[in-house]
Amino acid sequence: MKIVNNFSLKNLNTFGINSIAKLYTEISTENDLISLVGNKYYQQNKHLILGGGSNILLTSNFDGLVIKNNIKGIEIVEENEHHIWVKANSGEVWHDFVKYCITKNYGGVENLSLIPGTVGAAPMQNIGAYGVEIKDVFDSLSAIEKATGKSQSFSLADCRFDYRESIFKNEVLNQFFITSVTFKLTKKDHVFNISYGAIRDMLGATPPSLKNISDVVIKIRQSKLPDPTKIGNSGSFFKNPTIEKIVFEELNATFKTMPNYQLSNGKTKIAAGWLIEQCGWKGKRFGEVGVHEKQALVLVNYGNGKGKDIVLLAEKIQKSVLEKFDIKLQTEVNFI
Repeated sequence: MKIVNNFSLKNLNTFGINSIAKLYTEISTENDLISLVGNKYYQQNKHLILGGGSNILLTSNFDGLVIKNNIKGIEIVEENEHHIWVKANSGEVWHDFVKYCITKNYGGVENLSLIPGTVGAAPMQNIGAYGVEIKDVFDSLSAIEKATGKSQSFSLADCRFDYRESIFKNEVLNQFFITSVTFKLTKKDHVFNISYGAIRDMLGATPPSLKNISDVVIKIRQSKLPDPTKIGNSGSFFKNPTIEKIVFEELNATFKTMPNYQLSNGKTKIAAGWLIEQCGWKGKRFGEVGVHEKQALVLVNYGNGKGKDIVLLAEKIQKSVLEKFDIKLQTEVNFI
């Protein structure tokens, strides 16, 4: 296993931030990781595990060891008449996994098409889109404890999934390296989730299918979100806030066009992008960073921006939304 000094991470994070890692290595198997745990460079430095680099903001150079996850592979572990359990290794590109499932006619992840990142990162923040979250198709995952190199399995209950949250972002933050994720998917009698109006509208008279829904989701995402290969970004930078229904009703009396989604727990989810746009941020540029012209939820790096510049912009946006709506926006992106 080769460990490199002073390695640029510019091409390994979708924001395109030119952060330098003091040490860098890549792993292709679980055994690589177990061997690495016994390495002096691993033991003497802090670590950062990189998948697709799509949900991080590098705010400075990284004074430690960056580990690029290249553990690939997909296999069937169990099936019955109606369901199939598919295990995907954590270094698989998430959208490639979705395409694999659609090709095989395995249902459940079609609404999650084109979400950037890797399979291993998906359960960390319970990725979701268009009415579906990872927890809806999750069975279990395997992980290695970074301190000891020991393997551990996590069930659905163990992961404590919530909106863009899991145990891996909270109680056991930075303690485990996820090596594989097993999903429970449908083989037939698929239940299509077309509850979002944009999906229904674009489908029109076309009958729903795994591929049709995936194609529609891809078109919607491409129309709203900038391509990170053309302009640095990490997709949705902020979470859509959830507020009490009575608070929403008070706000709605003043802001009658406020987009909202009523949740089953009686609370109301508000569109963060709309809040940001109402505060005048949409399309604004500040040097090398700014807010995307088509989607105010997306912060962008125009080429030579620094992570700290994006942090400052995010803080100003949060302050203005708090002042106008008395709602505190939380970031979805992880600051490194």
